[in-house]
Amino acid sequence: MNFTFTPEEERLRTEVRAFLVEHFTDEVRAENAAGKRGEGWGEAIRDFFEKVNQKRWFAWSWPTEFGGGGGDRTAQFVIEEEFYRYTGITLGGGTGAPSILMFGTAAQKEEFVPRSIKREIIFCQGYSEPGCGTDLAGIRCRAKRVGDKYIITGQKIYTTNAQNATHIYLMVRTDPDSVRHRGLSILLVPMGMPGMTVRPLWTVQNDPPAPFGTTYGEERTNEVFFDDVEVPVSCLLGEEGGGWEVARRGLNLDRVGAWRYLISVMRDEDIVNWLHTDGELQNELRNDPQVRDKIAEMWTEAEVCRLMTMRSISIEQRGGKFTYEGSAEKVFAPEHSVRATEAYSQILGPFAQLMQGSPEAIEKGIFAHNILGAYQSTINHGSVQVMRDQVARIGLGLPRAAK
Repeated sequence: MNFTFTPEEERLRTEVRAFLVEHFTDEVRAENAAGKRGEGWGEAIRDFFEKVNQKRWFAWSWPTEFGGGGGDRTAQFVIEEEFYRYTGITLGGGTGAPSILMFGTAAQKEEFVPRSIKREIIFCQGYSEPGCGTDLAGIRCRAKRVGDKYIITGQKIYTTNAQNATHIYLMVRTDPDSVRHRGLSILLVPMGMPGMTVRPLWTVQNDPPAPFGTTYGEERTNEVFFDDVEVPVSCLLGEEGGGWEVARRGLNLDRVGAWRYLISVMRDEDIVNWLHTDGELQNELRNDPQVRDKIAEMWTEAEVCRLMTMRSISIEQRGGKFTYEGSAEKVFAPEHSVRATEAYSQILGPFAQLMQGSPEAIEKGIFAHNILGAYQSTINHGSVQVMRDQVARIGLGLPRAAK
């Protein structure tokens, strides 16, 4: 594959940067942060979303009939990369929409995909439960079919963005006698249904609040409770009992994109950018050969993260079979995040522990807040242990490990 971007793609990058500098103002940034906290979306951020949608940048490589740009996947990567660096906003239709494009009925695609692109519909992901965080085969949340309805009972936990989502992309067990991955289904459930309760879980990043650019710096996640919540059968995505395949394919696609690799390498960029500034500590560290060697080592690993992402995008763009590659990225990139975070904490010493608001904090305390968030990346969206098993069995054809 070609590891460089074309002149046209670089011109697109320049255009996106200029657009963000002009339109993603301090007011828009503040309203975006408030929306994430569950305080609602203001007029400034809504106006910004509309300007982006007019350019079809939210989903540049998606089909035009659903509101996408009909462009190629590499160009979308360029757009996504610039957006996430500058705004922290992820593009595409968000959680749920890629799976709906793949598995949804014509009616579901028409209802959900265009509105997801426009940010009129926002999905949160209802996977994890108190008894099964990383092993989704242990899901116990039930959906019993009664006539033309499903009745949902159970609980989800660590449901990020449930406070501002319009729908939950919900994995449930529809066959009460099934075990492990069999008998699971995906339902597209509107938020706020009778019997549904969202309760906040404030994170360690809440007080003091994490600075912009912190990996997994969300101030809030949630518990979601379902007490005989009734939804129509039309909420079912894919086949009843086929939810594991829908979720697996959806997660594999969700792991491919600029923001997924950026959350693992931005700390490398942070340390290099900070060392390029003037200061007694910066001067001392950047002239230390051991520090230089360690940062070079981490930067090399960061490039591997980027190239693994570009490989997956290339496979997808060429219409190739995309199977284990997303899982492989999910192993290497988060583990790099942990190694890099530990290395920079050692390099910075006590300064790495100073959070936002501390008088001597470096870069608003971003290195300290990254310490709090880095280890989360090895668990979210599937633990690295589970992903290793996926690579072994699907990528290498090895047998399932003996129990």
